[in-house]
Amino acid sequence: MESLENRRALITGGASGIGLATAGLLLERGARVLVVDVQDPPDDLGAVAVRGDVRRSEEWRRIAGVAEQELGGLDLLFLNAGVASIEPDITAIDDDEYLRVLEINVSGVFLGLRELIPLLTADGGGSVVATSSLAGLIAYSPDPLYTLTKHAVIGIVRSMAPWLGERGVTINAVCPGVTDTAIVDEGMRTSMAAADFPMIEPGAIAEAVVGLFSGSDTGGAWVCQYGREPIRYAFRGVPGPADHRPPPAEISGV
Repeated sequence: MESLENRRALITGGASGIGLATAGLLLERGARVLVVDVQDPPDDLGAVAVRGDVRRSEEWRRIAGVAEQELGGLDLLFLNAGVASIEPDITAIDDDEYLRVLEINVSGVFLGLRELIPLLTADGGGSVVATSSLAGLIAYSPDPLYTLTKHAVIGIVRSMAPWLGERGVTINAVCPGVTDTAIVDEGMRTSMAAADFPMIEPGAIAEAVVGLFSGSDTGGAWVCQYGREPIRYAFRGVPGPADHRPPPAEISGV
């Protein structure tokens, strides 16, 4: 187990589930941790905690200030806050619900990156992990709104990897299967139990996140399934022009 002694980490959605498990593991490895959530983590966690709404840019500016004041900067960033809609019929989703899911799952990643990249690069670089989902890699029809947002997370991770790499920052997405967190509603829990299908423990995803923090891989979407080691998803290339001409380098998406 690699030591992360005195590495400075910020985790959104860190008061429960995957975020809490990751905070605990980072603390065990010697990191200093700032947990951001709309609720407080357990009192005995040992992390700095701040309440914050990841949907709002002014909140992110405040969070960045707390990270600078409490940690003296930032080395590791886990953009993990997320919610589901659990509604297969998008005609039943009103504007408020649409914006709630979109802003927490997508704006919470985009705004967090925008505000915290300067802290990550100030001391020479760092590492970012964002929580997507298997729903970000497949057509998950039980929750198309959630699926939309998790595809978006993978899009920003992959597209920003080269630019961040030039600045000494790695970025990856974790894509868990069904994990035993509050995002799994009772109906899904009942279905999983009836099918004797195991849910992943949050600690297993935490191990994957910390492994990415400790490594040099970047731009990957890492599939996390029950009983398996994390696997980097192999994206297929899209067809090019019929005459095989390469696109200009600036739009090639390398």
